[in-house]
Formats: sequence, C-alpha cells, structure tokens
Amino acid sequence: MSLGDIKALTFDTGGTILDWHTGFSTALADVGAKYGLEKDWPAITNELRRRSLGKMLNLGEHEPPAYNFDNAHRAALDEICAEFGLDEFTDEDRHAIAWDRAHNFECWPDFPAVLPKLREKFYCASFTILSFRIIIETARRNGISWDAVISCEAIGKYKVLPDAYQTAAKFLQLDVGECCMVACHNFDLDAAKAVGFKTAFVKRPDEWGPAGPPDPEPNPIHDIVADTFPDLAKQLGVEV
Repeated sequence: MSLGDIKALTFDTGGTILDWHTGFSTALADVGAKYGLEKDWPAITNELRRRSLGKMLNLGEHEPPAYNFDNAHRAALDEICAEFGLDEFTDEDRHAIAWDRAHNFECWPDFPAVLPKLREKFYCASFTILSFRIIIETARRNGISWDAVISCEAIGKYKVLPDAYQTAAKFLQLDVGECCMVACHNFDLDAAKAVGFKTAFVKRPDEWGPAGPPDPEPNPIHDIVADTFPDLAKQLGVEV
C-alpha cells in the first residue's frame, strides 16, 4: 500500500499534540515557590515524564492493567517528591500537579488550526496511552474536535505492544495499512510500522524543554518526516 491508501491518521497525543513539559514544569515551580524552594524544575519534570512513561509502556502484556496514566502520574510524582526533597508538597499540591495540570495541558500552537483541514480528508483519532479523561478535558480546553479517541485504557494493552496498534485499526474498521501513526517519538512509530501502519514523524524539538528530546532524529524507515503540522498536511496533500 502507498500513502494514497491512508484513510486514518492516529495521533500520539502526549508530547506530539500536548506540551506536557511546560505544563508540569510551571506547576512544579508554582508549588515550589509557595515553600521557597528553588530546584531544577525542568530536570525534575523530565524525570517525572520518564518515570510515568516507564509505568505505562507495555502495560497489560502479562495481566490486565490495574491503573491508568493518571495513576502513573501521581505515583511518579510521589516518588520524585520523596527523592528530590519535596516533602512539603501536600496531597492537595500533588493533585494540582498530577491531575489538574495534566488535564489542562496546552496544545502546541501549530496543531489546532491544521486538524480541521486534515479531517476533511482523513479520519483523525487520538490514539494514546493517556487516560480518556485527559484527552477529553484537554480537547475541550484547546478547542480540539477528534473524530475518535482511542485510549489504550479501553484496549487493555498499551503501546508499544502490537495488540494496541492492531486493535486501534480494528476499532476504525480499517486495515493497518490504511492507518498512519503520527508521533514525535521513534519508539511509538517503530512499533506501529512493525504491525503495518504507515508512519509520520513530526519534530518536536522543545518537547523535553531545554534538555531536548531523547530521540530527536527520525528513523529513516518512516514514510513522512515533517518539521511542523502544516508541513505534515502539505506532504499529505492537504492545503492549510
């Protein structure tokens, strides 16, 4: 199958669409300021991301998941508070960071105006390891209208397990070759490619803040490499 066979775009949402780093780092800094704490908040934010991701990837491989990404955010934050000298952070503070801020992440600015144009040609679905609640609330906050939301929470198998991608295509009633995974992460795209998806790498150099992303260079196996979402749309034959 060629790119012309694509009928659906399935979007990684945390990182590719939502700016989690700015959200979490400002939330941590705001709470820290209440207690006169000065820390390397961007670095702590990245550790929060690494740990929460580690709790989610491949979840469900051996037994049904017992938690979702909201729980992972809170568990990772509790670990970080214990290890980085943030014992002053109360339960209310931690809820404000791990729940309130995560459910109010802002979109990268190049996405909202492009999505309606892409939807004129393709089914556009959030396909994510984030919880349904995060996707619902961030969509409302940012004025995003998805054709579908496919959270691994409903599948019971989380990326990068092959079942997650195969089930997402099944939900859309499409062949895997008619779906294109859109993400800024090679690990997600590589797994999608392995089961037959087309793949599009959209660069997000600021996703991890000043430190830069851990895998900024797209794998050459991807079908599309785009600098921005307008660039992606152009390569897909969509005028924006």
